[in-house]
Amino acid sequence: MQLEELVDAILRLDESTALKLAREWLEVGGDPLLLLEAVRRAAQAIGERYERGELFVADLVMAGEILKEVSELVRPLLRGGGGKPVGRLVIGTVQGDIHDIGKNIVVALAEAAGFEVIDLGVDVPPEKFVEAVRRYEPDVVGLSGLLSVSIESMKLTVKALEEAGLRGRVKVIIGGGRVDEEAMKYTGADAWADSAAAGVKIMLSWVGGGERGSP
Repeated sequence: MQLEELVDAILRLDESTALKLAREWLEVGGDPLLLLEAVRRAAQAIGERYERGELFVADLVMAGEILKEVSELVRPLLRGGGGKPVGRLVIGTVQGDIHDIGKNIVVALAEAAGFEVIDLGVDVPPEKFVEAVRRYEPDVVGLSGLLSVSIESMKLTVKALEEAGLRGRVKVIIGGGRVDEEAMKYTGADAWADSAAAGVKIMLSWVGGGERGSP
């Protein structure tokens, strides 16, 4: 199956093959959301290998570039058509984590769904999230992280929002390869998602655009 071949190419850090397979998938009318899901699975597997010591930082950087290039092929196909935003999302990869592919996929899908998105980037400290909530007054704050250590940073970020008196103004959703119901409760978030599509569905429900539910 072509998407499995794509995941394998990414895991082998074979940039040219990965891009070739992604382009071929889109050129024949393949579902861009399925392509993004394959990218997400590859990103999660890479994170797991890194945590097991099977990949080095240089491998992680290379993999990140490949993931970014593949996802950038898809993002133009998912752009929204303009008009009034359905809501505003502030999102970032939390402090201590430099992975951005999962976050970028959420950004692409959220924009396609009609959200105005403020992307804070990676390795974002709690105080920067606080500053962004004050400045942009979002409906939703998205905390992303691929590594296990990200869970603690998510908790500290939610705590910072509480201490700043801003927690009641926003819904907080966490996402990434290590999040689950237990992590949601531990961090104090309102919801969790282990896929971008599920996360965007939840966010839409908060702004009146869909049914609320867990992935």
